[in-house]
Amino acid sequence: MSFAIIETGGKQYKVSASNILKVEKLDIEKGKKVEFKKVLLVNDNKTTEVGNPTIDGAIVEALLLDNIKDKKVLVFKKRRRQNSRKKYGHRQLLSKIQITKIFSKGGKIVSEINTDKIKLPGNEKSDKKKIEKKQVIKKSADKKKEIKSKGKN
Repeated sequence: MSFAIIETGGKQYKVSASNILKVEKLDIEKGKKVEFKKVLLVNDNKTTEVGNPTIDGAIVEALLLDNIKDKKVLVFKKRRRQNSRKKYGHRQLLSKIQITKIFSKGGKIVSEINTDKIKLPGNEKSDKKKIEKKQVIKKSADKKKEIKSKGKN
């Protein structure tokens, strides 16, 4: 199984094609492609390329699925015997990405997935709501027609 190690947001991630990860927030719109050029290691099943510190020309391509917030982290500070307490929370902003392609040094594709089948989160709900709205409108229009036809008779 081929994989790569990339660096983004001050952290390193081991990725392979079709992986879904949560990384530090990227300032890109939902559904756009992201390229990670800080590739530290690329491994296809036969060879391993290690960068010094990065591999020149190696790129990992991903698709931004959504910008989300992580779980709340509670911070509680207390100074004993001073009646001093402070409690607050923090939610880290994250980007949810799916790795689509890994390119090695010469631009050779190490691994990839078909991007046509990827569904962005949130679209299913809006589609269902639209369909439900159309059905409700259609039913109400049918009822109005029935009432008008009864009134004419």
